[in-house]
Amino acid sequence: MTKKTTFLALLSALLMWLAWPPHTWLAPLLFIGLLPLLIALKQVITTSDKKTGKKVFLTAGLTFLVWNTASIYWVFNSINAVNSGFMGALISLLVSLIPYGLGAFLMTSAFWLYYRFSTYTNNKIIAYVALIAFYISLEYLHQTWDLAFPWMTLGNGFAGLHQAIQWYEFTGVYGGSLWILLSNIIAFEAYLQLKTQKKYLLTGIWVLLLALPIGYSIYRYQNYTEKNVPVNVVAVQPNIDPYEKYGSTSAYEQLRVLTHLSDSVGQTNTEYFIWPETAIPNYADEERIRSNNDFIAAQQFLSKYKNGTLITGIESVRYYNDKRTLSAKINPNGGYYDNYNAAVQIENSANVAFYHKSKLVPGVEKMPFPKVFSFLGPVFEKLGGSVSGWGWQDEPGVFYAYSGIGAAPVICYESIWGDWVAGSVKQGAQFIAIITNDGWWGNTSGKDQHFLYAKLRSIETRRYVVRSANTGISGFINQRGDVVQQSKWWTRTALKADINLNDELTFYVRNGDYIAKISVALALLAAVFLLLKKWFLK
Repeated sequence: MTKKTTFLALLSALLMWLAWPPHTWLAPLLFIGLLPLLIALKQVITTSDKKTGKKVFLTAGLTFLVWNTASIYWVFNSINAVNSGFMGALISLLVSLIPYGLGAFLMTSAFWLYYRFSTYTNNKIIAYVALIAFYISLEYLHQTWDLAFPWMTLGNGFAGLHQAIQWYEFTGVYGGSLWILLSNIIAFEAYLQLKTQKKYLLTGIWVLLLALPIGYSIYRYQNYTEKNVPVNVVAVQPNIDPYEKYGSTSAYEQLRVLTHLSDSVGQTNTEYFIWPETAIPNYADEERIRSNNDFIAAQQFLSKYKNGTLITGIESVRYYNDKRTLSAKINPNGGYYDNYNAAVQIENSANVAFYHKSKLVPGVEKMPFPKVFSFLGPVFEKLGGSVSGWGWQDEPGVFYAYSGIGAAPVICYESIWGDWVAGSVKQGAQFIAIITNDGWWGNTSGKDQHFLYAKLRSIETRRYVVRSANTGISGFINQRGDVVQQSKWWTRTALKADINLNDELTFYVRNGDYIAKISVALALLAAVFLLLKKWFLK
């Protein structure tokens, strides 16, 4: 790598970081953020006489590693908070390198594969199609495999500038990824055309590529009207230090805070109270939930609200006679059990419904690839654990209240999976209830990014989002992606609003991540072409 290519690679990283949430108004930099990298790669390819592939990988890798690390630096904060001293910081840094580096490796691999593909074809358009297919396919992989962390999917970058992406109701975030990649590719070709031919055709195409979707989006944003189907909802932010939830602050005291805050803004016509992730921290036996003291206290609180329904985070457990799930752990008292990071719906009736968090944080809440490592099960069981950590469920869920209203329970990390949330909406959810505990990250941009990403879910599904965070940010987001209300960080509060329900399904809800799936098909074809060229058609 020369000084020039290193500078260009770092310039791309800087532009992409400046464009990334929470830097809302700089999001348009995404349209040219990869342009310096493409210029650098062209120089590497045209001037290198050996080890070109390695230089391509290192140049792209520098951009993506720096950009990823700068954008999700808060991962280190969340890990380091439970460690102390120099050794603790060192361990935290080493663990943080996994999320910093893994996403960057996949992004870099897409550009390396594009380079390899371009060496076998003289058709520039086909090569660029392969680049887009490789990149989006690897983004989709990072959403679907057991090491999933789709935080840096390109389409997430417009989360703060939601007025420009109302068309996500048709494409989801992968439409945004496609848009950004196309913009950078055409901008690069326009740059080359201006430099060598002094022509402006591609510049005009690039302007249209940006102007047409944005123009439509602004029109859609200004003309979108919600149906008037109001429901009064309260979102509670108890602001309990996550490191004290299991220590100095008792479950009884936490429940007292939650009920007091709820009552402070609750009305006689309030139909929903939303409490955050693990608001009820004691492991509750799901089969005996109606005799659980915390459940009884929550239901007593609810009794004063005739039509009230409570959705709250809870840590729960189920016991079995046999190992009926992959995640089941051996019970020292006999049999097996699963413990869950769950949500529970409580009403003024005998009806109780549970939802088990499904998108579990790799390594923290779930051992990646538990089937592969199932042979280690006996070893973990002797240590009192399992290869799988928390239990989970395999399908999205919907909570139906006695009134017939359907709510999508979404726990923390799950809110960055557009297709997962859309699955709940497709099953009948009329609004989205996100419960989370963002206090682990501290007062960093992590909490702001997580909050802004919820706006994407509202646009994709055209559903109101109600967000209850233990330590912030809580709030209400309407069906256009506007933040109607939001709390401040590290404050104890409760918010109330009349939200509108919706039962219409968007194109995206009906069809899911079709852009990513088409990209996977194209990427596989491109990969087969590469293999044939390398092994058989030399």
